[in-house]
Amino acid sequence: MTEKEYNELEQIDKLKTKVLKYVLYKKRTEQEVRQKFRENSGNILDNVIEYLKEENYINDSLYIQKSVNEIQRLKNLSIKELKYKLLTKGLSTNLIDEYIYNNKEKMLEYEIDSAKKIMLKKEMIMTKEDIFNQLRKKGYMEETIKIIGENYE
Repeated sequence: MTEKEYNELEQIDKLKTKVLKYVLYKKRTEQEVRQKFRENSGNILDNVIEYLKEENYINDSLYIQKSVNEIQRLKNLSIKELKYKLLTKGLSTNLIDEYIYNNKEKMLEYEIDSAKKIMLKKEMIMTKEDIFNQLRKKGYMEETIKIIGENYE
């Protein structure tokens, strides 16, 4: 092994260690890793990311699933807001849409529950129409607003 090959392997190993620590501290998307280590761009970073994907340390589909579950436990968002939140993490629109499509019933149920919670929270200080307008601005579907409107009466 030449000194150049040895140095390159050492460089890959150092980067792999840094990226692995970053990913193990908190689950990250591929895009977040690329942004954090962009100064090490090129084949070395690509090789490290491919290795971590093969070893399942970076898995954007699993990241979406875990993030959606966490968001659903902690926040009241529309499906549209949830999608934008995931997009800011650098996730592929196709992956997000695929997840939403495959979990359509669960997502619709979550959106309706979120809208109901918002409705209950705001009903003492806002009119029904103002609440519905706020829900529309937040990206709630008309179908969801109609359902909670029927239950409101």
